[in-house]
Amino acid sequence: MNLLVINGHPNPDSLNTTLAQTYIATAKSFGVTVRYLAIGELNFNPNLQYGYAKRMELEPDLLHALEDIYWSTHQVWIHPMWWVGMPAVMKGFFDRLFLPGLVFKHNKTGTTEGLLQGKTARILVTMGDLSPETHQSIYQSSGLIPLQEGILAYCGVQIKNTEVFGPLNDFNTNDIESLIQHVKQKAQEDVQNHSSEVVHCNTLN
Repeated sequence: MNLLVINGHPNPDSLNTTLAQTYIATAKSFGVTVRYLAIGELNFNPNLQYGYAKRMELEPDLLHALEDIYWSTHQVWIHPMWWVGMPAVMKGFFDRLFLPGLVFKHNKTGTTEGLLQGKTARILVTMGDLSPETHQSIYQSSGLIPLQEGILAYCGVQIKNTEVFGPLNDFNTNDIESLIQHVKQKAQEDVQNHSSEVVHCNTLN
């Protein structure tokens, strides 16, 4: 299991960072190889300046991030939801890096093929003012669609699970601790489920 944890929060002191490090520490305790990608700490221009008319040269940090994504077999995407969407730096990350020929391609038949097939993902999203119920009932869970369907699934990644947590502005210390424990549990489940799949495959062989 090549595990890549991606943090989309630009603030390294955020709760999202705590959740990411919690997941990593739990997975490592089971002997899993883990890489960490903090998008907010990367040095790159998030503006796709020429659209798709002209390819911009990828900065070293983006090239390294692409290598991590190719290397991964399971990805954990953690980010806050702002204005019913992902942070600007995270959107810029996808604009600059998730390009034709790198993570998907257009076939001559007019179909699109994801180049990240065989990889799985878990998505963990935090919300400051919204509750999961409000996000679903009022916004039709639209804040999850870009990453879940428009990016990862489009590029061939199989989404195993998506969870939203909030409103964090109303969380107390006990709520935060419960969330941290929940992330530990999910990390353990991911490792164990992957191990079960490997054993099952070996048995079939």
